[in-house]
Amino acid sequence: MGLFSEGVDVVCTPAGQPSELTWSGRHYTVCAEPVHWYERRQWWVEETRAPLGTGPGLVDHEIWRVQVRPADAKPADAKEVSQQDETLTLDLTRNTGSGRWRLLRIHDALRPQSA
Repeated sequence: MGLFSEGVDVVCTPAGQPSELTWSGRHYTVCAEPVHWYERRQWWVEETRAPLGTGPGLVDHEIWRVQVRPADAKPADAKEVSQQDETLTLDLTRNTGSGRWRLLRIHDALRPQSA
């Protein structure tokens, strides 16, 4: 699993769930129901003080685990590439204040391994 932070552009459903994203110039479609949770962060390491009224987003990160495939992926029955080979599992976070999205993790352990 790779852990890093890189900006991504995310399109959400009216309910606020990620449905599409653009990462490194490539477009992806969410192909499974996303999983959503919050993680505590060590805000005191990144911030000198907590301004009044900034609790939400300061203490917790909003995390979305999504499974995506390239928007131009071929159907699963295509001989050259299977849908499973094209699927990536990613963890995204959204900054509560700015609304910007970042890619946090790529779960390569969940991808099929080639011999």
